[in-house]
Amino acid sequence: MTKTTDTRLVLLHDTDNIFVCCQKISAGESIYLEGDTLIIKTDINVGHKLARNNISIKGKVYKYGASIGSAKADIEKADHVHLHNLKSDYMPSYQRSGVIDDSLSNTSSDTKSDASKVNA
Repeated sequence: MTKTTDTRLVLLHDTDNIFVCCQKISAGESIYLEGDTLIIKTDINVGHKLARNNISIKGKVYKYGASIGSAKADIEKADHVHLHNLKSDYMPSYQRSGVIDDSLSNTSSDTKSDASKVNA
């Protein structure tokens, strides 16, 4: 993380493509993010994630140097990264309505058979 990144953001690992917010950042605020000045579009609460760079749909999201899921939509630098645009690759993701979101699910028979071997 460079000196020009807002101190309310923490980079947990050099290879992460998200920052973690350690103090609330309100919509409309201007922040510095690795040399760029950007306007925050939505409130970012403590513990929530903010994109370090652009992430393409189905692109992996990295936290602690490990993939934590895939983007459900294109995510722009400084966008809020949360349930509305991130899908876990490891467990079902639920929308606020309680409906399982499987918009990026791989439904091939190979994936299903591999999963059954793990659960056996």
